Amino acid sequence: MSADQAAEATIFDVDEVDFERRVLERSHELPVVVDFWADWCAPCKQLTPALERAASARAGKVELAKVDVEKNRGLQAAFRIQGIPAVKAFKGGRVASEFTGALPPAEVERFFDALVPSEADELAASGEEADLRRALELDPSHPAARRELGKLLLRRGDADEAVALLEEARSDFVADGLLARAALAGDPALEAAFQAWDADDHAAALERLQEAFQGEQDPERRDLIRRVMVALFTELGPDDPLAREHRRRLSAALN
Repeated sequence: MSADQAAEATIFDVDEVDFERRVLERSHELPVVVDFWADWCAPCKQLTPALERAASARAGKVELAKVDVEKNRGLQAAFRIQGIPAVKAFKGGRVASEFTGALPPAEVERFFDALVPSEADELAASGEEADLRRALELDPSHPAARRELGKLLLRRGDADEAVALLEEARSDFVADGLLARAALAGDPALEAAFQAWDADDHAAALERLQEAFQGEQDPERRDLIRRVMVALFTELGPDDPLAREHRRRLSAALN
């Protein structure tokens, strides 16, 4: 497919008849940005070229659908479009982000960047050491790449390099937990917990960490174990049932 064909496939007009198929259903496969516009709208004409450039630059990763609100009053009402231009990004059949008004091109680019994985994101997702290092070259502050490379180095026993890498991201709870793990390295009572963490067995890791926390008398080591648990809570997310259960148990043990 040529660049022109890719751009054509990425940008299309849509109406009430095919909106569900071409936008909602398609958004389960990749993000679809919808530009609600009208021919009489001068700000729409200012915004549209920036939207089209952003979508064309990300052909195959995002699509741009254009809805003429004058011809599609049902869609205008369904999505409560009160002012145009209005832009809504759909992911998984739902609105994931949106804005109203003619944003400057740089802000349009940032809007699309938030929807589409960057090269650094894609490299970090592989989990391979070379890819993680390349991701950090492209984006030195990339949190996932820093976390995963730090974890890989700790698992391999390269604690000094891991600590130097993670020290730059102390405000990241996972990075901070990995630093605490480095300080606890070599403790037989905790190695099984760390191995479970590396295997993504968060349930086993947290259970062993809870046991170690309960049996530890030294305040500094207890705090290190707490920081490791907070890292796991962060990986699981605030609404995860396992994280909620162990957060409650940790809170009870602290009080």
